[in-house]
Amino acid sequence: MNRLILDTVERTAGTYAVTFLGLLLADGFDLTSLGAVKAAAIASVPAALSVVKAALGSLIGDQTTVGWVPRNRG
Repeated sequence: MNRLILDTVERTAGTYAVTFLGLLLADGFDLTSLGAVKAAAIASVPAALSVVKAALGSLIGDQTTVGWVPRNRG
């Protein structure tokens, strides 16, 4: 698989997991409540934005990664 795609998948999954767990912890960590479902839905928004950021990063920064900061070639 392309390195850019793997990088994007890793960043998106990480963003989703951290956001979801943070929202669950803030809500009291009750997985049977409607709040957990709402937290999962809300966590998908930052993850989707992570994909957009990665797509822009492949155009703005170093062409071999989705990061926005160019690598130091010195």
